Amino acid sequence: MKFLVDLRAELLDLRDGDATLAGLEADLRTLLAAWFDIGFLDLQRIDWNAPAALLEKLVGYEAVHEIRGWRDLKNRLDSDRRCYAFFHPRMPQEPLIFVEVALVQGLAGSVQALLDQKAPVQDPREADTAIFYSISNCQRGLAGISFGNFLIKRVVEVLGAEFRNLRSFATLSPIPGFRRWLDKTLAVNPADLLREGEAAQLQAAAPEAASPAAALTSLLARRAWVRDPATAKRLEPVLLRLAAHYLLHEGRGKRAADPVAHFHLSNGARIERLCPLADTSEKGVKESAALMVNYLYDPARIEQHHEDYAGEGRRNAAQAIRRLLKP
Repeated sequence: MKFLVDLRAELLDLRDGDATLAGLEADLRTLLAAWFDIGFLDLQRIDWNAPAALLEKLVGYEAVHEIRGWRDLKNRLDSDRRCYAFFHPRMPQEPLIFVEVALVQGLAGSVQALLDQKAPVQDPREADTAIFYSISNCQRGLAGISFGNFLIKRVVEVLGAEFRNLRSFATLSPIPGFRRWLDKTLAVNPADLLREGEAAQLQAAAPEAASPAAALTSLLARRAWVRDPATAKRLEPVLLRLAAHYLLHEGRGKRAADPVAHFHLSNGARIERLCPLADTSEKGVKESAALMVNYLYDPARIEQHHEDYAGEGRRNAAQAIRRLLKP
């Protein structure tokens, strides 16, 4: 089974321009989609006592927040954390997809704080919120075969049964397409992007810039702007509004432009809160302007929110998000 999964991964790179290989890849995808039906998969919790070979694979497969060594991994598997993965019976040592969860009080607003190895371990029985902060697909040969929506729903059920004190299930997610969209819009069509008050603030912060749009570009280009309180304060309201617009209105047809937003909205989540300076890593600043999002999974409304997005393209969001867009 693993051989066939890896074979399709290679075919994904070789199929372009070769009709025979493209046909073989398509046939394999159909077979794998049937063989990896959700009914055949096992949900397992991975903890620090798992085999070292499996733990090493988690380090390699982590795609959202790099695991920096064994100490970092041990912190992510501590008693106030959970890691769950789907496995196939014919690939028992190969996770297909896994999610990392932190059991905390209230919505988390900083991934650096969440992953701080020096932070004290919390009593999970006192937590009222489960934060899904990383979801990673592990097998490229299963690309296009979705497990993530089933994984989140199953983990919500498992955690809800284990910890009756949990009241909220949410994510702390990046906005990986935000800076790309913002930079392109600033370069191509900046005229309607900024409001009058925002333009004045930005021009005052970067008086050397030829225009407010150029000022925003200049400020974001400064590598240390996230560590300069004055600059960060000037940028925060502008970035929050633009990110809210991007998440709620940008896209192609009914599909949200941001891939992470599309994933969570299609799974029945609601855009709950935007968090400034939530990921100050180089990757977070480069892709998301240091912003992150809390997507809320309300077990009673997951199906309705999923139908709203899948059927009408409606993106459910908290009033606090929509207020960011009011004049």
